[in-house]
Amino acid sequence: MKIAETVTFAGGGLDRAAEWRGTAEVRQAEAASQTILLWRGKPLLDADRLVMVPHDHPILADAAPDRLLLGRINGAAVFAADLSGWAPPMDADAALDGFRDATLQVHPALPDGPVFTELRNAMTHLSPLDAELAATARALFMWHGSHRFCANCGAASKATLGGWQRDCAACGRHHFPRTDPVVIMLITSGNAVLVGRSPGWPERMYSLLAGFVEPGETLEAAVRREVFEEAGVRVGPVRYLASQPWPFPASLMCGMAGEATTREITIDPVEIEDARWVTREEMADVFAGQHPEINPARPGAIAHFLLENWLADRLG
Repeated sequence: MKIAETVTFAGGGLDRAAEWRGTAEVRQAEAASQTILLWRGKPLLDADRLVMVPHDHPILADAAPDRLLLGRINGAAVFAADLSGWAPPMDADAALDGFRDATLQVHPALPDGPVFTELRNAMTHLSPLDAELAATARALFMWHGSHRFCANCGAASKATLGGWQRDCAACGRHHFPRTDPVVIMLITSGNAVLVGRSPGWPERMYSLLAGFVEPGETLEAAVRREVFEEAGVRVGPVRYLASQPWPFPASLMCGMAGEATTREITIDPVEIEDARWVTREEMADVFAGQHPEINPARPGAIAHFLLENWLADRLG
């Protein structure tokens, strides 16, 4: 496996069993089928492993009727169920859905151990296969939640093919899960790398610059445009490094390397609140937790992966 495939949410090797999607309802009722569980995008985990239950488990009484066929493991179908309609007892001050949602939810049907956990907090502890399953399920459920009506005529649409399609009975249109391409850029100038921070991020957190790819635009062009728009830095040669599915809500992070042709920084304050050049020696201090002003990007994010491997000179 190439180092690019060791990034979080990659390299799980899930057999997606696309040929089973047309018979998903039949597969769901099979005795060997298993189901993972999510509540508001948070997978149910037990000691850093995804919990899988049989199709007739009591906890599924609180699940929405649609199931996602994620794939096949050891010859058996694996589904995902959404329990977001279940209302657990909550602390009124709990920080749900925030940048650092540390809350844990316990379902009464499985009271001894398993907890619904924010995926960002658990992603580096999961096996590659569990991480891929959780990311796929979260992204798909988020898409279904925001695409319940036909974009063509406005009528209610229905999930089909194991959750991999939505059909509109009114106009006959088919709709498919959306993934948004994003470039995230390792921009270097000599021995330094360009980093920035967005408003609302945790204090001292810096990361690589990133932005959505626009229609009619190549990845390389998006890198040059985004870096100039956000930091006023011009970029010359650009190359691809690695990619990462990022289910928050449904992006494909395209890790790119670019060589700066200018160094002067002029930030767009609407996009970011700071940007700076950081030398390799300073970045080593950042990763060691010894820099006076900067904390590293979140472990598990492709920015952390790219910076860590840039420091170790393993990007090729």
